[in-house]
Amino acid sequence: MQSNTSNITEPQLTRRRIKDKATFILVLLLVTIALLPLFFIIGEIVIKGIGHLNTNFFTERVPTLSQAKAAHEAVLPTQKVTLPGGIANGIVGTLVMVLIAAVIAIPLGILGGIYLFEGKQSPFAKVVRFSSDLLQGVPSIVIGIFIYALVVVPMRSYSGLAGSLALAVMMLPLIIRSTEETLLRLPKTLKESALALGTSYRKTLLGVLVPSARGGITTGVLLALSRVMGETAPLMMTALASRWVNWNPFEPMSAIPLLIWQFYNNPFLQEMIWSSALFLLLLVLSFNVVAHTLAKRA
Repeated sequence: MQSNTSNITEPQLTRRRIKDKATFILVLLLVTIALLPLFFIIGEIVIKGIGHLNTNFFTERVPTLSQAKAAHEAVLPTQKVTLPGGIANGIVGTLVMVLIAAVIAIPLGILGGIYLFEGKQSPFAKVVRFSSDLLQGVPSIVIGIFIYALVVVPMRSYSGLAGSLALAVMMLPLIIRSTEETLLRLPKTLKESALALGTSYRKTLLGVLVPSARGGITTGVLLALSRVMGETAPLMMTALASRWVNWNPFEPMSAIPLLIWQFYNNPFLQEMIWSSALFLLLLVLSFNVVAHTLAKRA
């Protein structure tokens, strides 16, 4: 049978090539327009924040109001203000709360994903799946209010533990669904082969399937961690804040997003917004890069 392409005339082929190039240029232009705001935001943060990143920024706590005011009065209005202190209290608080949230959410999320994978059509699995999807869409401030009523009010104190619980609730649906989806992508013959060789059901799940899916599961965990690192609203309702470098999760704690909000509301500390935002951006970006690298290898 003769190919239809042989019936295409040279003018028609030329028009198709022009349409193809025009479409490619249009798509490239639209993608560039979509990425321009991202480049502008990142560029602005880097330009304004890179100058404040120094050793004191990572080792000292936020300067007091009197220190910040004195730093402003010591320079001319046209000069650049260099504030003393740093965000060590926010860095420590963020790491402690995210670590506790990970300890709570990762085992529960992985076990929940395994259950949804195994009990696909059971009524309870459908309820869990629906609840997980619903929880993923709940605004973070609502989760913060819920933890406030459940933990902060009975304890009569804001605490890093309450903030960790709020972050853990936000991480759970991401880890559950990523674990389930990763396990569903595994070849069915993998499970059948393990069972055919006499491996117990528990060892098949925990010793064969889960290790085979560790790349996708790890990616989901890292993406969940990177998401909660930038949350502010739930921490305002639970952890509150602290001017001190505090390692005790049963006391109020600060976090980098909380500090950025405080800097925004204090005219003497607004110079530290950009450096704090840059550090948080780099921290979240590093988690995303690691997650994508693991996803490609998996």
